[in-house]
Amino acid sequence: MFKILITDPISEHGLKILEDDRIELIYKPDLSNKELKNILPDIDGWIIRSGTTITGKNIQDANKLSVIGRAGVGVDNIDIDAATNAGVVVMNLPDGNTISAAEHTMTLLASLSRNVHIGHSGLMKGEWKRHELVGNELKDKTLGIVGLGKIGREVMKRALSYDMKIIGHDPFVNQDMFDPEIVKIVDIDELTKSSDFITLHVPLIDSTRDLFNLDRIKKMKASSRIINVARGGIINEKDLSIALNDEVIAGAAIDVFEKEPLDSNHPFLKTKNLLITPHLGASTVEAKEGVSKGICQQVKDFLVDQKLSNVLNIPIADMSILKQIEPYLNMTEKLGILISQLISGPVKSVKLECFGLIEELKPISISFLKGLFSEVTDNRINFINAISIAEERGISISHSYSSKKISYSNLVTASVITSDGEYSISGSVFSENHPRIVNIMGYSIDVFPEGVMLFMQNKDVPGVIGKIGTLLGNNNINIASYILSREVKNKSAYSIVKVDEKINDEIIKKIFSLEEIETINQIKLK
Repeated sequence: MFKILITDPISEHGLKILEDDRIELIYKPDLSNKELKNILPDIDGWIIRSGTTITGKNIQDANKLSVIGRAGVGVDNIDIDAATNAGVVVMNLPDGNTISAAEHTMTLLASLSRNVHIGHSGLMKGEWKRHELVGNELKDKTLGIVGLGKIGREVMKRALSYDMKIIGHDPFVNQDMFDPEIVKIVDIDELTKSSDFITLHVPLIDSTRDLFNLDRIKKMKASSRIINVARGGIINEKDLSIALNDEVIAGAAIDVFEKEPLDSNHPFLKTKNLLITPHLGASTVEAKEGVSKGICQQVKDFLVDQKLSNVLNIPIADMSILKQIEPYLNMTEKLGILISQLISGPVKSVKLECFGLIEELKPISISFLKGLFSEVTDNRINFINAISIAEERGISISHSYSSKKISYSNLVTASVITSDGEYSISGSVFSENHPRIVNIMGYSIDVFPEGVMLFMQNKDVPGVIGKIGTLLGNNNINIASYILSREVKNKSAYSIVKVDEKINDEIIKKIFSLEEIETINQIKLK
């Protein structure tokens, strides 16, 4: 018999799914820490929402635990690494709020266009300012959708019913996936300046934090409006408040915030032309019911039938196999993370070639995709969903094994083709399972992939190293190592400079302004 602990409220329909002779249900939404400690050693499954935090110590104490189910999307309240190390499967409901979030986006969009929020607050004060609240029709307006994942596409469907014109931006989506008569894929700058309305549906990661700061907001039309039902922090809140109060743009609707709930002194509470809601994107009866039933079914399916759905980590069943392939998986994941920070333009295809000792093609491919997508999607990427996410984005995947003699006992070469060109990287695992980058963009090199690194292609002329060293030194940036690969025939070189800390954009621009530097990318790896 499987014991399933539930420590957050779950709907009756969800609980009913777990009514099974093979399952003992422990429903304790108000469980004390003392009670929890006594129960943990006996449970096989654990279902939570956002109210429960599962720590590494909890997982350690629950020595029979095999699956954690999160009724919803976010898993910040679960120690994923501890679960993975303990062989515990973690699963969520990534699509549970898709429709709710899309519909809330459209609610805010329509409300902004017709000044509904301003009219309502005015009437509550006894005001009748009908003639001051003339709105705009949505028909023929341009909607810019930043992020064309599932929620972004659902928003697109609904916006088309309003006869809106659609443009979209997503670094990992190809125009080929869409009818150009329906949606035009553009870069973020084009979307910013061309949209009448902008809606955000991207994860909060380094590349999207403060994506819309004051500088970018100033590039929007004065008549435009922006909506965020995704994550707090994508729009710089102080900058948005300034822009709205100064009438840089016409309005904004915000459902998510950097810190929730809002402090009583938050600038948004004194900002004009702003519609705010208390994180209601997923707050519908249907969404809450759906995640309750969905997660109960998934946990039951896993425990009873060993079926996997929406798994966020690697289920480790056979530690001996893991030990054999783990160094290669770690290496190829690092290659994916690295090249994701080098490429530009939407990815069209990925090709992996394995040589030498590496014959486990599919896990290697999946590991590379896991790294490639780790910084561009809101859902945690894993061995279960990496391929489907690639297919969803119209990316073709191929892998092959070669017995061709090489200089290394093992080698993986990855080629990523984007709309802007082809990018290649090769890696190997050296003694003591140390991963190494051995080729980048056709240049032979030997680098341990870790920390902050500058990847630069430059003209092979005297003085380049000195100029870069001087520039970094003058800005108190310490160089840990400088690795150089030269191609004498073409008078070009590729350099990887390891530094002690992240370099700000201003210094990166100064380096790029050197006449010898052709390309530069700052890469950060754990």
